[in-house]
Amino acid sequence: MANWVPLVTTVVLSQPDLPERLSAVGWDRTLHVRGTLTTTRPTVAIVGARAASVVAMERAHAVARHLAGRGIHVVSGGALGVDGAAHRGALAGGGTTTVVLGSGIDVLYPSRHARLFEQIVERGGALVSMFPVGTQPRGSTFPQRNKLIAALADAVLVIEADVHSGSLSTAHAAKELGRVICAWPGSRGCERLLAQGAGILESGEDAELAARGTLRFRPPVELDPVAQQVADAIAAGIVGIDEIVHHTGLAVRAVLRALPLIDRSNGSFPARKQ
Repeated sequence: MANWVPLVTTVVLSQPDLPERLSAVGWDRTLHVRGTLTTTRPTVAIVGARAASVVAMERAHAVARHLAGRGIHVVSGGALGVDGAAHRGALAGGGTTTVVLGSGIDVLYPSRHARLFEQIVERGGALVSMFPVGTQPRGSTFPQRNKLIAALADAVLVIEADVHSGSLSTAHAAKELGRVICAWPGSRGCERLLAQGAGILESGEDAELAARGTLRFRPPVELDPVAQQVADAIAAGIVGIDEIVHHTGLAVRAVLRALPLIDRSNGSFPARKQ
């Protein structure tokens, strides 16, 4: 794991010098910053799978480019996949972007993004870390930094994610902080977020609306009697396919067919089989 070659001096921010956006949500951890940390412009976090599909990376790049072209700052985690595509899209749109590292400010991760990180700082963006200098990336550091990603943004956009993706932890943090959450339909993790009330994201225009605090939702679906039984079971707190089958007396196949039809207002339900 290579060390960062300093381009600019690291600035250490702590109370009372933390940005107002962070102070407003009670953030009290010291930050290490290289570059210019943008905190006054509308800001959107774009996150998603590391092992993302080509389509998802194209979407992330296009959305970030659209936002950057309209003066909206982009935050992400610097990881492979969706994160990297979002950072590159912001630069392509002539904007700035912030990388929230899951390591110390002096530790490059992933190392293949070394040149990308350099370009981000050169073009007016920033690298940010909440960890001490020299901290190596570990499984526990990424969920911790996800809360910082959410705290730095007005809205969190999830482009593609599985149900166990770290992107969902960013969305969860965003919900706790009162941030806007949107998801692109199609992947299991995003479908779960949409089922829990996230706004729908299908274009750069949708992303721009989210940054301004306006959400677009899926239209409600009129349920057939079988789907209504499943929806009623979920509303009663029944979770898991087996539990729904036992509660309703329906066949497993009928329950699986009903899940995609259930209106998001019914709350969280198990991800459907694919």
